Amino acid sequence: MKVKKFGLLGVPVLALAAVLPLSAAAGGAQHVSWAIISLSPIPLVPPLTFNPGGVASAQTPEGATITLTGSGTFVAPSGSNGGSGAVTGGGTWTTSTGGSGTYEVTKLITWEFANLQANPGGLPVIDNTGDTNTRANGVAVLRIEFSDGDSGVLTVGCHGPGAPAGIFEGIATTKGFTTYYDVPAPLGDVDAGRTIFHVR
Repeated sequence: MKVKKFGLLGVPVLALAAVLPLSAAAGGAQHVSWAIISLSPIPLVPPLTFNPGGVASAQTPEGATITLTGSGTFVAPSGSNGGSGAVTGGGTWTTSTGGSGTYEVTKLITWEFANLQANPGGLPVIDNTGDTNTRANGVAVLRIEFSDGDSGVLTVGCHGPGAPAGIFEGIATTKGFTTYYDVPAPLGDVDAGRTIFHVR
């Protein structure tokens, strides 16, 4: 598998354009949902459908992998890019070196809103993860607790249509002292490694 460190989305996902949410424009608190999504059909041809329940993986420098499912919500306070205990969510984890279980999100460390997603050519999209008009690009860093007692930091990146350069698509995480920071770029013929944010 070809891996890029914090690689960009290999095949763009399509989304509908929307007006900037009032809370984002006015500098108010942002209410954000995030999800690791499943995208269909594979291979990718319109209309595309976004569904919850996807998987995403990341690797250590030595090639060990962790695979996560998950979704949740958080509130990013007004005038700050993070630091909030108003969080929900979690998911499952599995490592290639043995072990599996669940994880829970306990805190928002930081949230960086980039922009709302564009919809090149107005192609049809079905979004079963949230409001069509609030899909967003950005990066969230979340404190998580694993079911085996380890703690970690989960980074969720969404680089959808219209995203500025510098955002990876997928997840990166720590689990204890292990750093899974090599992020494979999503492939057009594989339903894995994709995420979504919705912001209001």
